[in-house]
Amino acid sequence: MNTARRIYNVLFISVFATMLGLGIVSPLLPIYAENLGATGIWLGVIFSAFALSRSVFMPIIGRISDRRGRKWIILIGMFAYAVLSLAYLIAGSVYSLTAVRFAHGLASAMVVPIAMAYIADLSEKGKEGSHMGNFSISMFLGMGVGPLLGGFLNDTFGMPSVFYAMAGLSAFATLLVAISLPEAKPGGFALPDAPSTPMPALITLPVMQGVMVFAFISALGRGGMMVFVPVFGPLIAISPFEVGIVLSANTFLMALLQVPIGRLTDTGNKVALIVAGSTIAAIALAVIPLTHSFLPLLLVTSLIGVGGAIQQPAIMALTVDAGRTIGMGTSMGAYNTVFGIGMIIAPLMGGAFMDFVGIEAVFYVGGAISLIGTVIFAAMMQRSARREVAGETPGPG
Repeated sequence: MNTARRIYNVLFISVFATMLGLGIVSPLLPIYAENLGATGIWLGVIFSAFALSRSVFMPIIGRISDRRGRKWIILIGMFAYAVLSLAYLIAGSVYSLTAVRFAHGLASAMVVPIAMAYIADLSEKGKEGSHMGNFSISMFLGMGVGPLLGGFLNDTFGMPSVFYAMAGLSAFATLLVAISLPEAKPGGFALPDAPSTPMPALITLPVMQGVMVFAFISALGRGGMMVFVPVFGPLIAISPFEVGIVLSANTFLMALLQVPIGRLTDTGNKVALIVAGSTIAAIALAVIPLTHSFLPLLLVTSLIGVGGAIQQPAIMALTVDAGRTIGMGTSMGAYNTVFGIGMIIAPLMGGAFMDFVGIEAVFYVGGAISLIGTVIFAAMMQRSARREVAGETPGPG
């Protein structure tokens, strides 16, 4: 087995195991937080702490990984995942739970974005969509199986078993990376002799402008779904296990569609795919409050998964294109940072709407913001294309 294939396989299995552990907890964490006395706004704070930590540390960690290697960062992050999984069990208040989530966000910043940068290093020119789409299956499949397994464990063995399972899966991923993942040579895939791209200068690159605007508004519009669907479910007599099925179906569809959509991305119009997928997801998000039972909610959230699957390989392909100029760790860090900022604001905004207007407003406003963001992204990329034709800027590739 050649080195590139070995790297791919080890990271695929490791990220799958890590995301499976994270997915186990996702449908139950809002309920766990409510049992500690969390209001809607506190739910937003708890979930935003994770995204805040990721956003603060990802650009720094991404830049370090471009210069100093990636394996040791991933290894530390996965070990921290395992330890912090057990820390949830001793969190006795919303304050301590928020602290655990903040630390968990730091660990997350050291795993998925750096693994994606590692895989992007290996992507051939013109095959970014299929390569990144194939690897994304590990994340979506883990997040898809996780809620089902989490609901089963909770119903069968109780809430603590969920966190023990997350710890065990993270520990397995840590051992696999430590034993089997080759280390990238420091600077071997990045641009070792090129000057570092200042983070503010990233917004002057047309491709990254579009990527970051889309990432922010997409996260802002849809970021509350994983937080508030578990809260919405009991209001229409849906059990935690059924909520797990709803969330799993969403991510399963994203996983299953990554390969065909990735191939389409390599030969098709990336911007058109992003706009189409985002529009489908935005409309479906706004329809969630109109569902009043399990099956309609399952159908609507599945459409969100289809929309996400259509847009994901294309937005990642654009990010990889930019990474060839500024460094993969830097471009992936920038994308994930901006997405994380949206994820910080989304739960806080959703929690405020939940407390003062009603939970239905969370989905109506989220869908509207996603749709507006799609229009802004399309206009930006159209303007960039006109400038490219005029010879003013390089294109997205």
